[in-house]
Amino acid sequence: MEPEPKRDLSEPADTTDTGGFLADFWLFLRHNKKWWLTPIIVLLLGLGVLIVWGGSGAAPFIYSVF
Repeated sequence: MEPEPKRDLSEPADTTDTGGFLADFWLFLRHNKKWWLTPIIVLLLGLGVLIVWGGSGAAPFIYSVF
């Protein structure tokens, strides 16, 4: 059995820019077929937006919608 060759760890493994978090998340969904995560993420983002708006001056308008 041969020992593994030494690796130079001073250089980054991948220097390509993938475009950010949303692009990485989109590629994750497409590659791993995790489409069931999409409604959960949308719901959590919607609740987060309602919480932020509920603490602002828009709260009376949000209350009248529901």
